[in-house]
Amino acid sequence: MSTEIKAPVFPESVAEGTVATWHKQPGEACSRDELIVDIETDKVVLEVVAPADGVIEEILKGEGDICESGEVIGRFKEGAAGESKPAESKAEAKPEEPKETVSEAASGDAILSPAARKLAEENSVDPSAVKGTGKDGRVTKEDVQNHVASSKAATPAAAKPAAMPEVNMAPGERPEKRVPMTRLRASIAKRLVEAQQTAAMLTTFNEVNMAPIMELRKQYQDSFVKRHGIKLGFMSFFTKAATEALKRFPAVNASIDGSDMVYHGYQDIGVAVSTDRGLVVPVVRDVDALGLADIEKKIVEYGTKAKDGKLGIEDMTGGTFTITNGGIFGSLISTPILNPPQTAILGMHKIQERPMAVNGKVEILPMMYLALSYDHRMVDGKEAVQFLVAIKEMLEDPARILLDV
Repeated sequence: MSTEIKAPVFPESVAEGTVATWHKQPGEACSRDELIVDIETDKVVLEVVAPADGVIEEILKGEGDICESGEVIGRFKEGAAGESKPAESKAEAKPEEPKETVSEAASGDAILSPAARKLAEENSVDPSAVKGTGKDGRVTKEDVQNHVASSKAATPAAAKPAAMPEVNMAPGERPEKRVPMTRLRASIAKRLVEAQQTAAMLTTFNEVNMAPIMELRKQYQDSFVKRHGIKLGFMSFFTKAATEALKRFPAVNASIDGSDMVYHGYQDIGVAVSTDRGLVVPVVRDVDALGLADIEKKIVEYGTKAKDGKLGIEDMTGGTFTITNGGIFGSLISTPILNPPQTAILGMHKIQERPMAVNGKVEILPMMYLALSYDHRMVDGKEAVQFLVAIKEMLEDPARILLDV
């Protein structure tokens, strides 16, 4: 029985996708629910699995081809006896393995998650040599990382000689490598350029003394971890302070829709996360109703899902305000770009000890520069400056967050 292989139904915000990788070729055996093709959209990589045991009969959309929501990209034949790829080194290395393991062992790529496959290729790791700990034996990104780490530990002296051939080139040679831009990277580039071209973007700066927050964390960290099972970080304080400031300055929590200004009566804050595939912004919703522990748990959850390539489109849609933290990479100051259609974005930076004048005396304090980029069409300079000052005051005196003063 022949059935159609269709691209997943995309959400309204996603118009089309690209066929990223076919994990099975025509004639190859497939097990039910086994990954057969990845579809890359502007935001996430969607996986298509085999509907039953059988073989790929025909591929209608090759790798790199554009496909629309629900479009037929291939044909699948149920119940047909398939074959593994002959003459492959992985199959030859384990000829004694039974046929029922062909879908997992002989086709190593088919059991890798997208993030794990990318990491394996970058480190020249044979997928069949990695033991999978995921569902149905799938190799996860952590499995590849652990394999690479254990290989380096076992042969520390072999790492340097192995890199020598790459340096062996003719004098004056200037190698280049051309790689097609991924759909996610292209989408990010398009949105950033669009934000600069369509918005009257301006950035205002301030600085905050982080000593009060750092002392508070130090004092209550052990109790916080014991009660909530998670560490108390800086991001939850910034998220909560931003939420209170957004209530006081509704224009910063608004968006522009054509010629209309949309004021949101809730605070859904996006937290920018850097991944191997690019920058993604999962959204923590209804932050006003969450405590510091809930915010920390949500941010950690999103960070883990982002690194594993498991963020869904629903995790990244919406958002009324965004926070980005370049400080984790050492950035001292920057001008963040708006995340359309939002009207403002807060930039956090590195905590740097600096001499500051306090009551006529010089003190060494842990200071952080804050940057607020905003759309001047919606937000006046006065509101933007007062908004940033409100965040500064709440961070330097955390009791203000609880007292709403």
